[in-house]
Amino acid sequence: MSTPSIRPSSQATGVSRGRDDACPGALRLHTADDGALARIRIPGGVLQVGQARDLGRAALELGDGELHLTSRGNVQLRGLPTGCGGELASRLEAAGLLPSWRHERVRNVVASPLSGLDGRGFADVRPWLRALDELLCASEAAARLSGRFLFALDDGRGDVAGLGADVTLRAAPDGAVWLRIGAADSVAVLSAGDAPRAALLAAEVFLEASAGQVWRVAELPVPADELAHEIVRRLATGHAAPAEADRPLASEPSPGTITGPDGTTSLSVLAPLGRLTAAQWTELTATASGELRLTPWRGVILPTVRSDRLPGLDSVGLITDPASPWLGVGACIGRPGCAKSRADIRTDAAASLTTGGGLPAYWSGCERRCGRPRGDHVDVVAAPDGGYRISVVRGGRVRATTTTDNPSKLAADLAAARTHDL
Repeated sequence: MSTPSIRPSSQATGVSRGRDDACPGALRLHTADDGALARIRIPGGVLQVGQARDLGRAALELGDGELHLTSRGNVQLRGLPTGCGGELASRLEAAGLLPSWRHERVRNVVASPLSGLDGRGFADVRPWLRALDELLCASEAAARLSGRFLFALDDGRGDVAGLGADVTLRAAPDGAVWLRIGAADSVAVLSAGDAPRAALLAAEVFLEASAGQVWRVAELPVPADELAHEIVRRLATGHAAPAEADRPLASEPSPGTITGPDGTTSLSVLAPLGRLTAAQWTELTATASGELRLTPWRGVILPTVRSDRLPGLDSVGLITDPASPWLGVGACIGRPGCAKSRADIRTDAAASLTTGGGLPAYWSGCERRCGRPRGDHVDVVAAPDGGYRISVVRGGRVRATTTTDNPSKLAADLAAARTHDL
C-alpha cells in the first residue's frame, strides 16, 4: 500500500509530538489531588445494565463512590487509592469492559445516542458501532493511536458530526454513508456495509501519514482531503464528493420522554455537571431496561422504559425537565479535585444558575479548559487574581469578553453572555 504524498496544508498545525500522549485510561491511572483517576472508554456510550452495576460497585468500593461522565460519553472514576490498578482492571475485564488491554485507550467512539429510538436519522448506527469496536481491537496498527483520536458515528441527524472527530461516519438520505476525515472539504461516499472497515482504514492511513509524530488529524502535514481520496482508492469502491452537505443539524437530546414511531418510550436524563452519585447511578440502573447510553453531553439515555419512572429520577436530583437551568452548563472538576484549579467552580456554577437558556456555558478552573466543548459557547475561566473571565466564543473566535470579580454580578453577567447581550 502506498502512503499519501505529504505537502503543506492550510488545515494542519504542523505539530510534531514525538511522544505518547498522557491521556489516562483504565490501566494508566492519573494522579489528581483527590486520588487516582481512571478513564474507562465506553464506545458509543453503550453500557449493559450489568456492566453499569459493576461500574457503580467499583466506584463505591474502590473510589469516591461517584461516576463522572466525559464529553466523549466515557466514565471517570475518581478518588482511587494508590495500588488499586490491578483490582480495577480485573473488575473491568470481568464486566466485559476491557476486550483488549492493548486497545483500551483508543476505543474512543461517540455515536448518535437516540439512533434507532425516535425515528429520526437515516440509519441505526449500532451495527456500525459493534463492528468498528471489534475491528479496532483486532488491529495491531490501531493500538498505536493516541488516546485523543476520536471516531464519530452519526445516524444522519447531525448531532455527533459536529464534535470535531478525526473520523466521522454519517448516514446519508439515499442509504449511502459519508466518511469525513477531520475537517476535510470532501467526503468519501461509501456503502453502509463498507462503513466500519473504512473508518478503521482511515485511522490506519492516518498512522502511516503521521509516522507516530502527531495525535490528531488536524495536526497532520497532509491535507485531510488527500486521506479521504486514499480511502476510496484502497477500498476500490465509492467516490469522493464535496462535504458542504455534511454539516451539524441537531444538538444534544433534551431531557424528558422520547416517543418512538412504534409508540415505545425512552427517557433522556441529564446529570448536573456530569457527576453521578451512588444513589443516582443506582436509580438509573434500576430504571434501565437492558442498556444505558451515555451521551457526549454528559447525559444518559434509557431506551424503551416506562415514562412513569421519571419521578424516581427527579427525586435523586437527576434532570428530566427540558426547561431546567442546568441544561447547557458544564464544568471541569475544579477544586478540590485539581491542584491547578483556581476556584471551586462547580459550587460557583451551581450558585450562578439562571433561566433563559442561550449558548452553552462551560466553567474552567484554569486556562487548560479540560473538557471544554466544541462549537459556539460561553467560556467561563477562573481568573488568576480572583473572579471569572467570561468570553463569548463563536466560530472558534472570541467575540466578547468581560471580567467579573463581584459574586453578586456573576449570574447576571453570565446570563447576558449566554443571551448575546455581553
